[in-house]
Amino acid sequence: MSDKQINIKLSALGKDSFLLSATLTSSAGSFFAVANRSVLRRLTPETRTQGTVEKGTLVEFKLKGSPHLAVADRPEGKKNWVLVDYSGQSHIIHPRQIIYEVGTEEGRTSYEPTEIEGFVTEAQNYIDPDNLEVAWELLLELEEPATPASLAQLLFSDQSPSLCYAAHRLLSEDKIFFKQKGDHYEPRSASQVEELQHKIAREAANQAEREGFLARIQAGLSGESVEWEKSDRPRLEIVERYALLGDESSQKNAAQELLAELDQDKSPEAAFDFLVALGLWAQHENLALRRRQIPTQFPEELSERVAQIIESPPAEVEGDRADLTHLKVYTVDDESTREIDDGLSCETLADGRYKLWIHIADPTRWISINDSLDTEARRRCTTVYLPTGVIPMFPFELAAGPMSLIQGQICNALSFGVLLAEDGSVAEYSIQPSLVKPTYRLTYDDADEMIELGVQAESELLTLFEHAKRRLAWRKSQGAIDIQLPESVIKVDDDVITIDILESSNSREMVAEMMILTGEIAARYGEDNKIPLPFRAQPQPELPSEEELMQLEAGWVRDSAIRRCMTRSEMSITPARHATLGLDRYCQVTSPIRRYTDLMGHFQLKAHLRGADLPFTPVEMPEIIASVANAAYEAVMVERQTKKYWAIEYLKRQDEANPGQPWDVVMVRWLREHESLGLIIFEDLGLEFVMRFDRAVEVGERLTIQVSYADPRQEMIRFKEVIMATDQAEAVIEESAS
Repeated sequence: MSDKQINIKLSALGKDSFLLSATLTSSAGSFFAVANRSVLRRLTPETRTQGTVEKGTLVEFKLKGSPHLAVADRPEGKKNWVLVDYSGQSHIIHPRQIIYEVGTEEGRTSYEPTEIEGFVTEAQNYIDPDNLEVAWELLLELEEPATPASLAQLLFSDQSPSLCYAAHRLLSEDKIFFKQKGDHYEPRSASQVEELQHKIAREAANQAEREGFLARIQAGLSGESVEWEKSDRPRLEIVERYALLGDESSQKNAAQELLAELDQDKSPEAAFDFLVALGLWAQHENLALRRRQIPTQFPEELSERVAQIIESPPAEVEGDRADLTHLKVYTVDDESTREIDDGLSCETLADGRYKLWIHIADPTRWISINDSLDTEARRRCTTVYLPTGVIPMFPFELAAGPMSLIQGQICNALSFGVLLAEDGSVAEYSIQPSLVKPTYRLTYDDADEMIELGVQAESELLTLFEHAKRRLAWRKSQGAIDIQLPESVIKVDDDVITIDILESSNSREMVAEMMILTGEIAARYGEDNKIPLPFRAQPQPELPSEEELMQLEAGWVRDSAIRRCMTRSEMSITPARHATLGLDRYCQVTSPIRRYTDLMGHFQLKAHLRGADLPFTPVEMPEIIASVANAAYEAVMVERQTKKYWAIEYLKRQDEANPGQPWDVVMVRWLREHESLGLIIFEDLGLEFVMRFDRAVEVGERLTIQVSYADPRQEMIRFKEVIMATDQAEAVIEESAS
């Protein structure tokens, strides 16, 4: 308690005469304690009326939750009284509603309503809550309660009605030092007071934080630059969750209250627009990414770890790697690819046979099981490819740096060597950690041109292509299912959307076959050596009969019918047949920089090759696979939903720029024919959408449509079919798509 000075003058009551005058500081309690306690007891006359209310009595009661003074004017019924306040307003109350009855000075018995305002003003001059702390300390030490009259005498050396009322107001409004019990107030313990003071301080700080937050919100909405406080984050997250989850948000009510307080509409859509207006979200914020909580940033400590690895590479645990730097190595990828995780070579042996080499980047050279980078990669489980950019599994400084197979540099790899039999099956194979030096960094277009021109200077590339064709023919003979549906690539750069169909080509088929071949070799090695690996399998689908398929138009229509029957692939530590690939065993290991299950395969294979204990046991691996598979599914859903968002946004923009723009589509199959719901593919874009027809449409029929409505945020788009009548009049039939 801070030092305070209070002049206390105590006059004894009744026939006894006693006078105590002192100037008290915060330590005055001990001084006051020596006074006769009976004196204090004498100084507690009640000004509260114990009998019935009489005309002219000045009383306090609650009006709309606040204390209000009025004068008793007349009875109303058997028990109620009519009171009149300073403004002449009448109030009917029951005596039980009276909080406090003001006493009268000697020589008068009643009050008039016109006196109330002056009375309140006089009392108000003495209502200083700071004085209460000194009184509390004294009374706590004496273990004495307080009443308005005794407190008035203690604080003001007087018990006039206005001073007793001031003391009453101090006691009744106090939430810290005293607790009311009947007609008196008991001092709280020191520990209770301290706890209440802390609570009030916290509430005041919270209120100040909230007011500051609201001020920053208003500034942000006004277009001002705002520097958000750390304490703002939880409040903003409430609105973010509501914008993401809508009615399913557990904090919907809190978000709506905040929006209403800021004069915003209370819908989830308004919450989204609110966050955009504040500059916290972009107009095209990826809600799918936020809903599924895909991490987009790496922890700061990982940046330090990456810099450390690049500056001081960890010790090599493989021993001597096979030196394959003499081989010509082709890396073939899209031009925009930064993580180069595979390369191809073809070696001519002394006996004239060709040995194919598939070199896979070796990220396990730079990390170890359960270190910070491995843990983060496991959490992410996969690189996520979005139209707006890539969210990598490893930091790009590593993934596109030391981990990648970079042209002209000596790189670490896990190399798979294989000799094919005449029919395309695997005759011999080997797996070994290696050093390679990529010779060419080719795009698919570059490689296609070399293959199509038959460039003899790159005979190794041509041989790789020929072996890939032989390999594909063998897989088809083993029951492989080849589906050639269009795949569109959507890219968004500076808010400009481009959509291209990913055409099948010689180089793409060559690379795909070499990766599938690598997966078969890894699986065979795992099966032969009883190594638990993340084997991938696919149950045999029940395809339409050959007769049914031949009745369908070849190409997209037929392939769509086949795809509809395909079963989902499965992952386990037991090798099994993969129906689509036509392989009896298969294990993906060709993208360890981009897929965590591939990375697990590398850890297992390399440990076995060097004779070390396997890092993942048969008990641990299924649990990790299940966890990673769930996260991978979430990533795939984000990729699909994001691609759909930008596809709808693209069509919306095209229609806005050129209203009524026609698009040629093919109806490839029915989804629910009884509801006239079918699947269409845009011929120029390779995009698939659902469309509802109100006329008879044949599978394989080509139509011309227009966009009539598009809302990418709701994933909604509707189309109109454009039908040209014989008189060339254009009739538009409203169609809808879910």
